[in-house]
Amino acid sequence: ERGGRNRLTSLVRRATLKENEQIPKYEKVHNFKVHTFRGPHWCEYCANFMWGLIAQGVKCADCGLNVHKQCSKMVPNDCKPDLKHVKKVYSCDLTTLVKAHITKRPMVVDMCIREIESRGLNSEGLYRVSGFSDLIEDVKMAFDRDGEKADISVNMYEDINIITGALKLYFRDLPIPLITYDAYPKFIESAKTMDPDEQLESLHEALRLLPPAHCETLRFLMAHLKRVTLHEKENLMNAENLGIVFGPTLMRSPELDAMAALNDIRYQRLVVELLIKNEDILF
Repeated sequence: ERGGRNRLTSLVRRATLKENEQIPKYEKVHNFKVHTFRGPHWCEYCANFMWGLIAQGVKCADCGLNVHKQCSKMVPNDCKPDLKHVKKVYSCDLTTLVKAHITKRPMVVDMCIREIESRGLNSEGLYRVSGFSDLIEDVKMAFDRDGEKADISVNMYEDINIITGALKLYFRDLPIPLITYDAYPKFIESAKTMDPDEQLESLHEALRLLPPAHCETLRFLMAHLKRVTLHEKENLMNAENLGIVFGPTLMRSPELDAMAALNDIRYQRLVVELLIKNEDILF
């Protein structure tokens, strides 16, 4: 009975989610860098002249906004990254990337997952087996060069482990991990909680600390990993095995202390395992 009811609520929830599929309004801070302007320039915030010959103001590396240094503190978090300025896909801040491409999630994540689900779910050791690193670099370059036009089909990369490798590399290359440094302590604390109900409550609160683009990407990834575990008989990958692979890929300790960071590894694994197992409740 309970299973049926849960399935129903998740279907209803999914239907409501579908209606809210519009691009959410992600806030983004500007990425200001000191800049030397050639010729006369005016501040785009206060409209006053920028004096001096060098380093007259700052320019946002993501959207190109030009303002006085002192004005930059007052500018709202309304950076709209422009593809002219956002040149890379890998190693680019996640929110910056989705705003520049006007998508809900990084296209790398969508495209790799689509490819993996269409032909890789029964592949033994999916995500655990490493693909050939030169070809993984190739995929990365294709995404950096061609964005959503990158060809990652079976005719280009027959081995599905190259696509899983490219996806893991995308998450490892993020300047701010998918589970952000700010939210990290709360996630680790959740993993250490013994009572199962409190644990879920705590994970739910931890998820609310993530920026919207991070949370949405994590939701999408966990739903995918849950589908991977449904093929465990063929691919031999359960939630625990996937936690081992994805823990350190999605989480990096803000601690510089090596011992503390090492201690966290088993909890990182557990966080991912719990997110996969409770994906339907948490997201």
